[in-house]
Amino acid sequence: MNEILDAILSSDSTPADFAAIKLPESYRAVTLHKDEEQMFAGLASRDKDPRKSLHLDEVPLPELGPGEALVAVMASSVNYNTVWSSIFEPVSTFGFLERYGRLSPLTKRHDLPYHILGSDLAGVVLRTGAGVNAWKPGDEVVAHCLSVELESPDGHNDTMMDPEQRIWGFETNFGGLAEIALVKTNQLLPKPKHLTWEEAASPGLVNSTAYRQLVSQNGAGMKQGDNVLIWGASGGLGSYATQYALAGGATPICVVSSESKAEICRAMGAEAIIDRSAEGFKFWKDEHTQDPREWKRLGSKIREFTGGEDVDIVFEHPGRETFGASVYVTRKGGTIVTCASTSGYMHQYDNRYLWMSLKRIVGSHFANYREAFEANRLVAKGKIHPTLSKVYSLDETGQAALDVHHNKHQGKVGVLCLAPEEGMGVRDHELRAKHLPAINRFRNI
Repeated sequence: MNEILDAILSSDSTPADFAAIKLPESYRAVTLHKDEEQMFAGLASRDKDPRKSLHLDEVPLPELGPGEALVAVMASSVNYNTVWSSIFEPVSTFGFLERYGRLSPLTKRHDLPYHILGSDLAGVVLRTGAGVNAWKPGDEVVAHCLSVELESPDGHNDTMMDPEQRIWGFETNFGGLAEIALVKTNQLLPKPKHLTWEEAASPGLVNSTAYRQLVSQNGAGMKQGDNVLIWGASGGLGSYATQYALAGGATPICVVSSESKAEICRAMGAEAIIDRSAEGFKFWKDEHTQDPREWKRLGSKIREFTGGEDVDIVFEHPGRETFGASVYVTRKGGTIVTCASTSGYMHQYDNRYLWMSLKRIVGSHFANYREAFEANRLVAKGKIHPTLSKVYSLDETGQAALDVHHNKHQGKVGVLCLAPEEGMGVRDHELRAKHLPAINRFRNI
């Protein structure tokens, strides 16, 4: 590993130098153990502790297949799928690995008694497999997390429709919370040159997800002038939705849970902010009964910010807790676009407000290759900025996941893998200086 790191840190390393490095037989990685799937049985979700289930292990280097790359991971980040994996909810991810392993002799590599997690990375290509022409050893890259086989016609109009679509590091093995990762080379994108390793690693999953969900025609197709209700607007996903709304000429109505999170939204440029805790919004009377009066109260609050207009788009991801309210407050003909369900998957809403008002519910999941490319391009051009708030070491990943699990974080939480310290990897200092206040927006809270 020292030879790999020395080559990355050197200013004059060539592709030939990287190609000549003898790869190690093993590397450190954050793992789940299959024999611990039931360790949290009977516990409430909140009481399940990722620090107990996540391990830092020495694991064998996987075989490199055609169309793949081994990447030295300088930094990664923690997403909600890392949390879900770590607490074995809603299902154990080892079921994903078993099913993937049955697809082919090559995918059998993924079906192991341990699962290496992580759906983001920034790093350097070490090796590429047969048939790879676009990337070479020494290239500085980030990776999006869409893994596809593309052997079916279904995925060729939109790669997210591939029957064998999976999320790398969640539904596949060999993820980014490690010193080395195995990816398909069509996951690779150029690392934004003005960002550090940890900053470059943080946007990937959430930035691409927000782009498809809000901007793409596969999602809400946001346009100038739209009013957009964004739940959790200062969080890892919502903070990118807020930036896209502002950059695209829409008006974000940012829903947050504290004044400190409201300040983050103001720092991004948002003006319409609802602190649901201060306003006392409770959309459920009890576990089984929603309160439509609270939906109406939310709608009235929104119209105070919009000059009497209802929202064109609701950017949904909390799920069960908010979905009834989301359907209600959307304007006639508007769109509720949903990904994830962090408060519960079983959504309930009053269908009268959907069908009689001609509203649409659109499901959105991650992003296709083109959407991920466009989202990364906007970061590289300094149009959209990282929302990194805190960085942990690889051996502190369990604590990082616990913070995300309990919503103690703002924006995104990063993890240093091979990078020995924060602040490394910047190549374009001029562009960085231009955008430094925005880059550090979430670090200064």
